[in-house]
Amino acid sequence: MKRIVIPVLGLFLSSNLVFAQQEKSIRVQIDPNQRYQVIEHFGASDAWAGQFVGNWPAAEKEAIADLLFSTETTATGQPKGIGLSLWRFNIGAGTAEQGKESGIRDEWRRAEGFLRDNGTYDWNKQQGQLWFLEAAKKRGVQSFLAFTNSPPVQLTKNHKGFATNKQPNLEPSKFDAFADFLTETIKGVQKKTGVRFQYVSPVNEPQWDWSDGGQEGTPFFNTDIAGITRSLSKALLKAKLPTKISIAEAGQIEYLYSEHNRKGQQNQIADFFTKGSVNYLGNLPNLVPAISGHSYFTTSPYAKAVEKRKQLAAALKPGLGYWMSEYCILGDNEGEINAQGKDLGINPALYIARVIHNDLVNAQASAWHWWLALSCYDYKDGLVYVDRNQKEGKHQDSKMLWALGQYSRFIRPQATRIKATTDTNQEEVLVSAYKNKNGKVVVVMINPSNESFKLQLEKPASLKFLNSYTTSESQSMAVNNLSSSSISIAPQSIVTLVSK
Repeated sequence: MKRIVIPVLGLFLSSNLVFAQQEKSIRVQIDPNQRYQVIEHFGASDAWAGQFVGNWPAAEKEAIADLLFSTETTATGQPKGIGLSLWRFNIGAGTAEQGKESGIRDEWRRAEGFLRDNGTYDWNKQQGQLWFLEAAKKRGVQSFLAFTNSPPVQLTKNHKGFATNKQPNLEPSKFDAFADFLTETIKGVQKKTGVRFQYVSPVNEPQWDWSDGGQEGTPFFNTDIAGITRSLSKALLKAKLPTKISIAEAGQIEYLYSEHNRKGQQNQIADFFTKGSVNYLGNLPNLVPAISGHSYFTTSPYAKAVEKRKQLAAALKPGLGYWMSEYCILGDNEGEINAQGKDLGINPALYIARVIHNDLVNAQASAWHWWLALSCYDYKDGLVYVDRNQKEGKHQDSKMLWALGQYSRFIRPQATRIKATTDTNQEEVLVSAYKNKNGKVVVVMINPSNESFKLQLEKPASLKFLNSYTTSESQSMAVNNLSSSSISIAPQSIVTLVSK
């Protein structure tokens, strides 16, 4: 019998089911009746390049917005973008107005502020970022989160946007004023753009010192976070705003569930959500019922990363979820991948796909947010890379963008993760599955190896998969109609199956 293999967009469809090369088989079992967490959104942040790129000529910034937010397809069914379902808006502290006197060396990491020194507000500030808010809304994004790295410089102890003494840069006597500032910002931006913030995050990575002038930031202790959150809760309720408060953006996930290494800044799940704790916040009516943390420095090696995430999931209280609210590739990751050096190719994309899988499956995250949607740096921190030009420039998409899109474009808000098991070890081919509110089932498979795998899919007979989408070194979410039941997962690829 003559052997024929037809490669189609990263999947191999075989006539007579005979392959020219002997492939390993992988059996994947899908059980839609066994359900886990509900997925709320996939997001990314406008910091810091959005302030400039949002003022670029229309054609270039519209193309970038399509890549990030669009859920439309071309005539051939090719997705135009990754369909982010949440956009994070950086509320600046006003360091851009201070210029070099701000102490922040890189002007791309300074941020404008709405608050004037006389206590009034200027809603013409942060125009580039406001443009991206409107562009996201125009393309169907429904969830928006406003976050701060630092309180406004008018309120901080040293009148700068970063701490100079490794101590919280906001006096407790200013907690109410900070809460009022955030409330006024939410109201002002909504009036200016029509965008409603469903969420506000008042602190960021409170465990770090933020004293080197690298960007806006300040440390906080759990007692400070509790005080700020209570003040903000009162201010939002007084203003009759439905915005929910998200805490506490831990710098590493160990700070959420253990006595890690920062006294007074750790064990945040127990401290904020145990009744009787002096810092208990679980009774606030406008607090997001999920704690947030960042996956930095805990993603390698894979077996250890899995263990840490299972510890996090086990520490969650009943009714309390987990948001992975910031990540990009940092550090050397136990020698697996170095963050230095921009790389538009598949290797960092496969790495972050593995991180997403681990966070969703083992930490049971109900949200997953990337850090810099736009980067001008020689670093593995961007979904889209832009020229370091404040007035106009060009952009490049990365495979990291499309790797996130293999999840964000197809797993829509309020989807439920369902059971997916394989007969491989945990690092060979990673598989997870989800059921959207409209009934469509999505299966995401990551193959970091240099060999292909023949897929044996075990599922209910009524479950029919219509299309596959593949990101590899040569493809970016390439669509293929599944006209055959014989499917191979190509080497070094991320494949998403979508049902009818």
